[in-house]
Amino acid sequence: MSNNSLIICVAPNGARKGKQDHSAIPISPDELAIEAENCLRAGASMIHLHVRDPEGKHSIEPEYYRPAIAAIRARVGNDLIIQATTEAVGMYTPEQQMAAIRELKPEAVSVALKELCPVGSEQQASDFFRWLLDNQIAPQYILYSVADIERFIALHQQGIIPDACPHLLLVLGRYSEGQTSDPEDLLPMLAALTGFESVWAVCAFGAREADCVRLAAQHGGHCRIGFENNMQLPNGEQAPNNASLITNFVSGLESTGRNRATSADSRKILGMVQ
Repeated sequence: MSNNSLIICVAPNGARKGKQDHSAIPISPDELAIEAENCLRAGASMIHLHVRDPEGKHSIEPEYYRPAIAAIRARVGNDLIIQATTEAVGMYTPEQQMAAIRELKPEAVSVALKELCPVGSEQQASDFFRWLLDNQIAPQYILYSVADIERFIALHQQGIIPDACPHLLLVLGRYSEGQTSDPEDLLPMLAALTGFESVWAVCAFGAREADCVRLAAQHGGHCRIGFENNMQLPNGEQAPNNASLITNFVSGLESTGRNRATSADSRKILGMVQ
């Protein structure tokens, strides 16, 4: 697949936000399905999915994932990759996170290295990462810092990370003051990845999300966009919905020399079996 093909993943809600943050944040399965379809039309080829329990709290339980996944599939078929999350939010142990994914068996899953593979638990995490690949579940490894990247590369060299060409998400601004990011935050992370074969994407907290993901596109990376990280358009106005953030980014994509990847393109880029 040409390096010109760029995966746009939408992260429409996240674990912590709700209607009090924005009336258009999708929470229910039907809302998620409608938002997924709108974001597909805007240019997304993947959705990073968070679900809630009946009380509206973050959950990774399969019983709450399955209705959301079914609703999205009913609207878009296989035209979006659906990526589950293992995000703990202080609620789940690594063992519980892994057990939930073993039961759910999603098409794709995001895993934070620092959560799933704390120091001392490398073998347990490695067994889970191998299970993902054996079951044709595409993992995305979430990394927050240069130190995260350096540890990830070391674990990969040791065989703890089994993927031949791992899919990474570089997160900008998560631990900065006010959870804001700057495009320059990406450069030290890219320097740390020099010479390491991977497929990498960027998400960025705060109003400069579009600038950050545009820089990622210019450097050959992919992007994750959406209300989980940012609810503002580049002009400072509140975005009406997730699709508007994608539309804004796509409008300037030609200047980066990149093209939107379809879900079929994206599955090829990520080495996923269809």
